[in-house]
Amino acid sequence: MGTTTRRNASAMKMVGALLALYRQAAGLTQRSLGERFVIGEQQIASIEQGRRPLKPDLAEQLDELLCTKGALSVALSRMPEVDLVPLWAEEYLDREQESVAISWYEGLAVPGLLQTEGYARAVFRSRVPVYDEDTTEQLVAARIKRQEILHRKVPPTMSFVIWEAALRDQLGGEDVYGEQVQTLREYAELPGVTLQILPLGRTTHAGLDGPFILLETPDYQRLAYMETQRGSHLISDPEGVGILTQKYAMLRTQALNTEDTRAMLDRLPGE
Repeated sequence: MGTTTRRNASAMKMVGALLALYRQAAGLTQRSLGERFVIGEQQIASIEQGRRPLKPDLAEQLDELLCTKGALSVALSRMPEVDLVPLWAEEYLDREQESVAISWYEGLAVPGLLQTEGYARAVFRSRVPVYDEDTTEQLVAARIKRQEILHRKVPPTMSFVIWEAALRDQLGGEDVYGEQVQTLREYAELPGVTLQILPLGRTTHAGLDGPFILLETPDYQRLAYMETQRGSHLISDPEGVGILTQKYAMLRTQALNTEDTRAMLDRLPGE
């Protein structure tokens, strides 16, 4: 499978800002610069605003005209590819990997740390707007790599509460679903992992405000993490973390115990 390089939007804006700086230093307007290369004022404006990528051949010509000693070409060649992980999630992922304890409530899908490759692929293919196949495969690989934390010599203590509704959707089809349920059953036997299903039909539900994760760092700092459709929140203030800790404690009392959870996982593929 071939790869398609997509440029980081922030880096495109940086290169555009450099072009604007050098253009102004040379005493040129966007129109006069565009006319020299027969590309027009609007294209120069789009490049400077980071909305249109600067092409390598044009960068070389601009370097020569503006006497920038190759600065634009070098900046263009060093641009990072588009971030697979949004900036707002990067800090959480760093904290996740160093945590000594993780407690995760999920009501929409199987928690990322417990997903099979096929299930993860189905999750990313469900995104709207859709990812291209190269991006999907990179995201799947990154998610699976995160799961190394489960198999460390000394893994963190992990607790998962999953709403049964998340286990009723057969994302990816019957085979993918069956493999995912079987994998959950295997994870339920791992030392240090507690897996509980919150069954449908309960008369109370402490997680109706949505999924969240609780983390404890090596220096005993307690954090909470929540995602929304277009962003996320990493919470460190004691009051906010305390409220979610209470919610998680209540969810564990409302969920099936570990033995009944394992029994449900044994039944699910055949239902």
